[in-house]
Amino acid sequence: MIYRKLWCFTLFVLFAVGHIDAQKLPKKKAILAIMTLANEYFMKKWPDTGKEIVTNKTRPSNIWTRAVYYEGLMDLYKTDRQPRYYAYAVDWGEKHHWGMRSGNKTRNADDQCCGQTYIELYLIDKKPERIHDIKVSIDSMVASRKVDDWNWIDALQMAMPVFAKLGVIYSDTAYFEKMYQIYQFAKTQHGGSGLYNPVDHLWWRDKDFVAPYKEPNGKDCYWSRGNGWVIAALVRVLDVMPPNAPHRAEYQQLFLDMMPALVPIQRPDGFWNVSLLDPTNYGGKELSGTALFTYGMAWGVNNGLLDRKVYLPIIAKAWNAMATECVHPDGKLGFVQGTGKEPKDGQPVTYESTPDFEDYGLGCFLLAGSEVYKVNEKN
Repeated sequence: MIYRKLWCFTLFVLFAVGHIDAQKLPKKKAILAIMTLANEYFMKKWPDTGKEIVTNKTRPSNIWTRAVYYEGLMDLYKTDRQPRYYAYAVDWGEKHHWGMRSGNKTRNADDQCCGQTYIELYLIDKKPERIHDIKVSIDSMVASRKVDDWNWIDALQMAMPVFAKLGVIYSDTAYFEKMYQIYQFAKTQHGGSGLYNPVDHLWWRDKDFVAPYKEPNGKDCYWSRGNGWVIAALVRVLDVMPPNAPHRAEYQQLFLDMMPALVPIQRPDGFWNVSLLDPTNYGGKELSGTALFTYGMAWGVNNGLLDRKVYLPIIAKAWNAMATECVHPDGKLGFVQGTGKEPKDGQPVTYESTPDFEDYGLGCFLLAGSEVYKVNEKN
């Protein structure tokens, strides 16, 4: 009965949102209803949080794709404190013994991503086992001289918030300093002269796409979701770092530089193309990158870094596009690009297509929705 009522209500919400101005946000209850529906679909499909993920091979369910979902779930929980959301996240940690795929000495950012949720759950209930393994992993990196770990930009989102959270918990700037060293190497040295283009204020996904690599239309290849991961990393780091923390000002300036670069390349329908500067290379609607950009813009407005009058119409257009064109009546999300690292990967991207992993797209959507919910303060 609960699911039937939710489904009927959300159909009403979808109808209503579809008939409002694309530059106005729906009411807060409608935003929450869409997020709730999408999350219910996933929790119903995955009742066993420890069940392995089987695609082209079998993987444990504490890999990065699932970890990004739990980032979104924790933000949904902060928005709507349903005990079952917390219980679902705790069960996930317990099923994996609060560990990582490659053990507690891993330096792999993808494997460390689960630590973001482990740490959040530790802050709610300070059981030492919740934070032990992820702390061992990060401590081993802090103690080493190696700084070239993050040679793909997705890694920034997967690992930087873990360093930042530990730095805050233990009041230890060593975490901030090591995070900055690895970040700075990715930004200025990987691929020859770094993965960040300070002219376009966008990032190449990895060394394979640094100039002279070009898209079919002659532009640089800036992958939507990859740049979205960088935005999410900055948001999640800035959200926890103290105002006087080392290098915070640089992260904030990077955020402020990237945001305006995204504005003129938003599609008329509210989405961003998977190839940000080449709509001819697998162009079309895509949720995950769009959600991460929306997340960043909404957070920026909520924290007084971005002009509300300028960014609210952009946020509204993007959110309404996702809410009305991606969410199926049962909560499944369409237009999510599958895993990969460039526009041609994970295709086709359509309303009906199912990506190889359904979890990270939902995580991105929940992150965006939780911040958009706060933007719409008067409704």
